Amino acid sequence: MLNNSFIKMQTRRNFLNNILLGSLGAGLTTSFTACAVESGIKKTSIQLPIIEEVDICILGGSCTGVFAGVRAARLGATVAIIEKQNAFGGVATSSLVNIWHSLYDTEAKQQIIAGLTSEVIDRLSLRDAVNVSPNPSSAYTFNSQELKIELDELVLDAGIHPYLHTLFSEPCLDEEGKLIGVIIDNKSGRGIIKAKYFIDATGDGDLCYRLGLNSYTFDLLQPPTTCAHFEGWNFKEFDSLLKQHAAEFNIPDGFVWGAMLPNTNVYMLAGTRVYKADCSIADNLTKAEIEGRRQIRAIMDMLRKYGSKENMPGLVALPSYIGIRETRHIKCLYQISDEDAMYGKHFDDAIANGSYRLDIHHQDKPGLTFRYLDGSEVYVRPGFPDQRGRWRKEMDVDPTFYQIPLRSIIPLKYDNLMVAGRMLDAAIIAYSGIRVMVNMNQVGEAAGVTSYIALQQNKKIKDVSSLEVRAELKKGGSIII
Repeated sequence: MLNNSFIKMQTRRNFLNNILLGSLGAGLTTSFTACAVESGIKKTSIQLPIIEEVDICILGGSCTGVFAGVRAARLGATVAIIEKQNAFGGVATSSLVNIWHSLYDTEAKQQIIAGLTSEVIDRLSLRDAVNVSPNPSSAYTFNSQELKIELDELVLDAGIHPYLHTLFSEPCLDEEGKLIGVIIDNKSGRGIIKAKYFIDATGDGDLCYRLGLNSYTFDLLQPPTTCAHFEGWNFKEFDSLLKQHAAEFNIPDGFVWGAMLPNTNVYMLAGTRVYKADCSIADNLTKAEIEGRRQIRAIMDMLRKYGSKENMPGLVALPSYIGIRETRHIKCLYQISDEDAMYGKHFDDAIANGSYRLDIHHQDKPGLTFRYLDGSEVYVRPGFPDQRGRWRKEMDVDPTFYQIPLRSIIPLKYDNLMVAGRMLDAAIIAYSGIRVMVNMNQVGEAAGVTSYIALQQNKKIKDVSSLEVRAELKKGGSIII
């Protein structure tokens, strides 16, 4: 019996749901479930077919989400991954960001990251699809298209049920308010995937947000970037022209970097900035996508007008999704403070390590400020001399890496829910470093392992022993310190 406080769906909705049953076809369960869905200020009750029931459902198929699923599935859980794009990999593939940072500490002496990140690097190297560099900021440059295929194989080999081209719509609650499923939409229609545990790896915390969990954003969000692939790229010429002519073409003053795709003549450029865009807001996301592409065209127009005519680069690919650095964060059991990261605090429940510098993407001025664990900092602006200084006094011993605790990915509410990815709970400067992909990859693995242990022990996520999580992660190839 549905809760009487729920508002019944309109006749037209019921009619459409009846059509849905026919469109979904054979092979689905004949069971139905009632979903209590918060929608604005009203509650609605709906009945939809159950598409599948699994142990763990993951929303978001970035490397973070995939790694969560693979670790859980390899331990024996049944797993489904819901991804709105046509491929897995998130920023690394759909956004064309083909760089992973160093797996070592800041002194390049101690390896601090392994697990599935190392495994994927090794797998890509078998196809000459990854280059290794001593530069910690671009230690591994890979072919994003090869990575798409590699992630397909990882998912299928682990026995995960993948759902591509599939949109998460709403959470599904039982009459006691427990999260029991998610409503999805795809080519086969609309239905419910039920699960015992859920991992929100959407980047924007979409599941958590639609559940009404506490979230927050910073006044100065790190701006998104539209990357692009070019043939015949001349970075030296571009850098010179950008300083002279960027204003003429309304190219924002920011920061520019890039990398060659292994064994190709294709260059990935990250040279755009869309300021004041919170891409968790639909209109902002739309405007950011269009503005990012406009900036790519402006770069090409600048090169056509002022660049070398005999060596004109060609634009060969744009991303299917703008590269988003930051939107909303979900309040969890613990917020990583700026001091935690800047001073390399170690945690008893640490599940990830990182050494990437803290890079502050300013919205109130051009360029970036890089803060390092040795206390130094550099303000960098393309075309201008670097400004060097210190953010703290020298210490006898500098930290060489920072850590991410398990508590920072466990939301305050819902006992069977975790977050994995850039929506984790962290202060603004701490987040600027821990957000990068090699760190989030580890967070995904930890979420998968934690959910599996909770499943096996029939426990609430928050009651799972971090000691057991760390031990299982280490057993599966992660570096636990």
